[in-house]
Amino acid sequence: MAEFVRLEVDAEQRVGTLRIERPPMNALSRQVWREIGEVAQEAAEHDDVGALVVWGGPKVFAAGADIKEFPTWGYRDVNDATGQVLHRSLDTLARLPKVTIAAIHGYALGGGCELALACDFRFAADNAKLGQPEILLGIIPGAGGTQRLPRLIGLAKAKELIFSGRMVDMVEGERIGLVDAVFPADDLLAEATKAAARYAAGPYALRLAKRAIEDGTELPLDQGLRLERSLFAECFTTEDAATGIASFVEHGPGEATFADR
Repeated sequence: MAEFVRLEVDAEQRVGTLRIERPPMNALSRQVWREIGEVAQEAAEHDDVGALVVWGGPKVFAAGADIKEFPTWGYRDVNDATGQVLHRSLDTLARLPKVTIAAIHGYALGGGCELALACDFRFAADNAKLGQPEILLGIIPGAGGTQRLPRLIGLAKAKELIFSGRMVDMVEGERIGLVDAVFPADDLLAEATKAAARYAAGPYALRLAKRAIEDGTELPLDQGLRLERSLFAECFTTEDAATGIASFVEHGPGEATFADR
């Protein structure tokens, strides 16, 4: 059983919450990284989870890696064992076949920011601060920051944030597209959960759309289009497509109730 990360499930809304709880700052040790991957996989396999909120609690999302571990790390360990744990955990989360929303209170720095970047959406409290400060330690982001951040906010802005190591407040964060929505701190988790519930009520096609986007953007355009065509065809084998089309014909748009299959 995981010590610092757990899955909480609201079966009625079909919303799971991946909760990180390692006070006081949710420092991401190697064990926490491993548990994030394990709990993300648990959520992927849980029938009562249609969408996932990633949350570090009401004070801090994750202030970064556990720097106390760094003196024991060398090239071989980081390149092999540790690096693989970090990337495997966040790849599991990023490729979860369900919509994921990071709900960010307080700090999401370094690995905490990279954890948020691995989610589909980032909802933030108005007091949140995000950033990739690794350069201030003489290192670079190592859990996807150099790859996911430019894809999200553009190459030049990502370079500026990574090269400077500075923190971003939520006025700037929303403006540059680093976060998708900003809420008062007391409302954040409820808003993230409400949004997750809407996605959880969606059709099986949401899984296919996510796969088309995640996998297709890594391919040349012609191959991405072939992938889209294949997944588009797969939609027509699902119960939800039959339900949605029949509902549209009879009642108009937006009235279907889906079964996620």
